[in-house]
Amino acid sequence: MQQDEIELRAFEPDHIEGAVALSRQENWPHRSQDWQMALQLSSGVVALDGHGQVTGTILVTPYGVDCAMINMVIVDRNVRGKGLGRRLMEQAFALAEDRPLRLVATVDGMPLYQKLGFVPSGTILQHQGSVAKLGAPDGVEAAGTTDLPEIKALDRDAYGADREALIDALAERGQFAVISRNGAIEAYAAIRPFGRGEVIGPVIAGSADEAKALIGYFAASRPGAFLRVDTGSVTGIAGWLEEIGLVHVGGGVAMDRPPKTVAEQARSKIYALANQALG
Repeated sequence: MQQDEIELRAFEPDHIEGAVALSRQENWPHRSQDWQMALQLSSGVVALDGHGQVTGTILVTPYGVDCAMINMVIVDRNVRGKGLGRRLMEQAFALAEDRPLRLVATVDGMPLYQKLGFVPSGTILQHQGSVAKLGAPDGVEAAGTTDLPEIKALDRDAYGADREALIDALAERGQFAVISRNGAIEAYAAIRPFGRGEVIGPVIAGSADEAKALIGYFAASRPGAFLRVDTGSVTGIAGWLEEIGLVHVGGGVAMDRPPKTVAEQARSKIYALANQALG
């Protein structure tokens, strides 16, 4: 199939079924509900072949004006090596406007991302499995809706960007746990349904012990449940996750792309005009 036979269009809810099929091709666990949440928080582009089948996807999740996360980047195996990945990334740059960009790269995607100006910033480890029976940790409690403003402020300080929309989406679907001292929330974690079971994250904590306590709070009420936790390699909790039954199954490389140069911003306007025609 030639590249000129592939049409790029704005990602709409009626593309989710095709996106799920494409992600299953990659053995990703995402359900339609997981794609729906991602699309709720994002703008994106799909690639369609001559039969209207989804052959590529990309989403851009803005965190206020602070930065944007590029995610759900998939190109059908049958059309790889023909420049579609780059075309999708160019559209993502337009959607992100002049925000600094972040993503988590697979080994296959690394060469393209490096050519496009992304630089490694860390390693992400994916752990999952049937969690062991644990005792409930001390000092952790369930959070309520009245705690959300404080959770959002803590998250922004820790992450360096405004993820208010993400936290609202997590509150709609899942639960929060917090550690408080002297009446102030100092650490939090969230859990929600995902893939084969549930995923714990974000986890915002000041120490490895706090992170373990937050994860342990959710795990203790779910003995034998299938859980997933993604963590940075520097957090120091990977060994403990293995001990409680969440084995290391993969991961990726966190990458950042600094704010655009003036020349890139000018090219972005061209891509933005092209993107207006996608819908």
